[in-house]
Amino acid sequence: MQGAVYGKFADPAVEARFQQSARALRLPFVRIYGVLFMLVALAYTIANPMLVNPVDTAKLAVLFGSTLILAGAYIGSTFWRGYLSRPGIDFAALLGIVFLVGHINLILFDELIDMQEQMHAVGVINRLSVSAFAAVALAGRPRLFLLWLGLDLTVFLSTVLPVQSHGAGLWYALLSYLSGATIMLAINFAIDRSSRGAFALAEALEIERKKNEDLVYNMLPQAAVEKIRDGRMVADAYADASVIFIDMAGFTSLTKRVSPGHLVEVLNAFFNHADACAAKHGVEKVKTIGDAYLAIAGGNVTSGNSADSAIAFARDVLEGVPRLQDVAGTDVGLRAGIHSGPVVGGVIGATRMAYDYWGETVNMAARLEGTAPVNGIAISESTWLRAKDRAAFGPPHNEMLKGVGETCVYHAGPAPERPALPEISWVA
Repeated sequence: MQGAVYGKFADPAVEARFQQSARALRLPFVRIYGVLFMLVALAYTIANPMLVNPVDTAKLAVLFGSTLILAGAYIGSTFWRGYLSRPGIDFAALLGIVFLVGHINLILFDELIDMQEQMHAVGVINRLSVSAFAAVALAGRPRLFLLWLGLDLTVFLSTVLPVQSHGAGLWYALLSYLSGATIMLAINFAIDRSSRGAFALAEALEIERKKNEDLVYNMLPQAAVEKIRDGRMVADAYADASVIFIDMAGFTSLTKRVSPGHLVEVLNAFFNHADACAAKHGVEKVKTIGDAYLAIAGGNVTSGNSADSAIAFARDVLEGVPRLQDVAGTDVGLRAGIHSGPVVGGVIGATRMAYDYWGETVNMAARLEGTAPVNGIAISESTWLRAKDRAAFGPPHNEMLKGVGETCVYHAGPAPERPALPEISWVA
């Protein structure tokens, strides 16, 4: 998570997300506060005719009416879609409300003095109620709140100084105002800090959740993950899929000639290249088994003609043999086998889960791979019948496959020489 809890986040995008999120969370409280303030103002409006002379009652009616209209418009603005990105609305509305409250207080205090009422317990309309409102509404914007307090003080002084003698009363009023403003500033600061800390934690948790989710989706299809989360069994049937089995020719002898580190580098180059080809042709990687790569077209990843997608994928993988030989530093080759038919897919077990495919189609693809020429492809009759591009495949011939018997097979020989391609990185 970028940035610190004790100031703006370093990344402007993160700061913008925080401001939007924090204001959205405070929105219900701002509305409730606004409604409560309107109810208080309405209560004063009802009580004034019973306690105040008619002239001042008329003045107060105008001021309270303006306050209610402004507060109502402010609450209404919070339902506007653009409110969350415009803290200036809170700033202006609350400054206008505190200005009206200041003038209302002057009239009410004069009335109480004229009535020779004792002032020990009288606060009339406490300005701190509006300041507290602003402290919450402008949390996350400490500079804006400081500016609001400064303007509020200016309004306070411009309202009080003309009518207040510059004696003890004024100094006590200033001390009362400044002490309240300090408390409101502390509240604003505390809300800002706690909000930023909670947001930073939530962002960090979301990043980790996204990493974990990406890791899970890298191992399992999204539909399978959703079923597992719901406690359902993951078992799917695909009536027309094409399974591709690609193996490295002469791998056993290669293991005897190269170091373990070099061997891993060669396998990594092969598998990374196959992964890139799979993504290009809409083929789903199932798993690697030793030096073999098992993939499927027409399974969880949708494709048009599964046979054509499988053949195009296999050809693309075989085209990378020259570079694989460069990484290995010796002659290596690949063989591919493809068979089309029904498969069953699903997840078995509760630990180290992986989505796998089973059925005769998978077994046939593995058997066909063993009959393919080095750097060539062997496909079954069912794949050949589904494929549109058959020109590269020769006439059919029968092969004796273990556990299957005599089977009609089509072969495509080693991939023809291709023009040199730009250099790519094989190693992750």
